[in-house]
Amino acid sequence: MIHTVGPIWSTTRDGTDVLMSAYRECLRVADELAVSTIAFPAISTGAYGWPLLEAARVAVTTISTTPTQVAEATFVLHDRRAYAAFTAALDELGG
Repeated sequence: MIHTVGPIWSTTRDGTDVLMSAYRECLRVADELAVSTIAFPAISTGAYGWPLLEAARVAVTTISTTPTQVAEATFVLHDRRAYAAFTAALDELGG
């Protein structure tokens, strides 16, 4: 298991780079472990308060643009609202 902690949402400080880093570092560790599949929750969207669509855009973009040996990344989402946000982010990205 790979564990990561994302940033707390703030309206006064942009934590996008930190959230991106959480996903990238998980992929880096997965590569070190020669993992071919990985599953992610919607990092930072629970108690840390990130708006779902914004976090989904960061997650989908970061995972799709980060060089990795991981062949499949799955998002494990809590509810239909989260699913809708991640689906929208994927649609925006063209996938």
